[in-house]
Amino acid sequence: MTTNMKYYIFLVLVFVGINFSYGQRGDAGDYDYDKEVLFGINKNTNGGLIGGVSFKLGSRINDNLFQFFNLELANVKNPKEVRYPTVLGNSYIFGKSNYLYAIRPQYGREVLVFKKAPHQGVQISLLGAIGPTIGLVAPYYVEYSLNRTETVREQYNPEVHQSRFNILGPGRLFEGIGNSEIAFGGNAKAAMAFEFGFFKSNVTGVELGYQLEGFTREIVLMPTTENRQVFQSVYFTLFYGFRK
Repeated sequence: MTTNMKYYIFLVLVFVGINFSYGQRGDAGDYDYDKEVLFGINKNTNGGLIGGVSFKLGSRINDNLFQFFNLELANVKNPKEVRYPTVLGNSYIFGKSNYLYAIRPQYGREVLVFKKAPHQGVQISLLGAIGPTIGLVAPYYVEYSLNRTETVREQYNPEVHQSRFNILGPGRLFEGIGNSEIAFGGNAKAAMAFEFGFFKSNVTGVELGYQLEGFTREIVLMPTTENRQVFQSVYFTLFYGFRK
């Protein structure tokens, strides 16, 4: 059995678990709400210190089942990316030629497994979502020393920038994003959410899950190493929002 097949089976089992939990769930607590708006900050195994941000809009279907629309913006990295310091005190990623910014609109379902009381306790839910991915493949620029007095900023090219000691640092923020290429794909995720908070109208919590994402072509982030068409990650999202 291939690795990708194992992950597909994992997603199917999680969705089955959601339906089973919903079928077994009885009425519990009085912490009821009909709509929610949540904002999140994401950390994942394919991202940096902050992997991305998200916006979630949910609405009630019945007592324990919700539907939601989610929008994620994430920076996807190659796992072999390593930062190196420069003589100027900054750092850059040697061998990186492109960024991958993923825009993920998603539709999903969430089932409440355990409700919290209005002013205490923890709410636990299971959720799954699926949707398209729009990838922006933007060039990664470096500042390269041609000689003692002349430097250039250009997209990293392993045939040109062979010595990392001549690289003075990365390009400017979002430099070259106007030259981005678009890559299309799809994504799916399965997760468990733990929600806290002392007030019925506010919510704070964390979402822990697994995400699978694939594109119609290989995304070249580092031309001198293995690149991928399918990305998988484990993630957690810290979120805060409002309910009514």
